[in-house]
Amino acid sequence: MTDKPYKNLQQLSDLALLELIGNKIRQVRLSQNRNQEEVANAAGISRSTLSLLERGEVTRTDSLIQVLRVLNSLHLLQNFEIHDEVSPLEYLKLKKKQRKQASPKKSTTDEEELGW
Repeated sequence: MTDKPYKNLQQLSDLALLELIGNKIRQVRLSQNRNQEEVANAAGISRSTLSLLERGEVTRTDSLIQVLRVLNSLHLLQNFEIHDEVSPLEYLKLKKKQRKQASPKKSTTDEEELGW
C-alpha cells in the first residue's frame, strides 16, 4: 500500500485495513531502528506473529496491543476512548433541578439543641 492518507476508511476491505495497520506497525518499528526479533521478544510474542501482524495477516488483538505497548504507540488507540457525554435534554433536566437559592435557616432554641 502507498503512504497516501485515506479519506474514507469505510471503503477499504477488512484485509486492506489489516494491511494498513501492519504497515503502520512496521513503520514505527523501523523508525525506532528495532528489528522484529527484539520487538517480538519484548512484546512476549513470536517473531512470526509480529511478521504476520506487519504483513496485515489476521492475528490476535492482544498481540497488537502488546506490540503497540512495546513501541510506545498506544496513543494510536485513542479514538477508541469513550467519553461520557450528557445529551442536551439531560443537561436541561439537570439544570432545572439545580437549586436557585438557599433555604431559610430554622431557628433553634436551647431545648432543641440539647434534645430536651
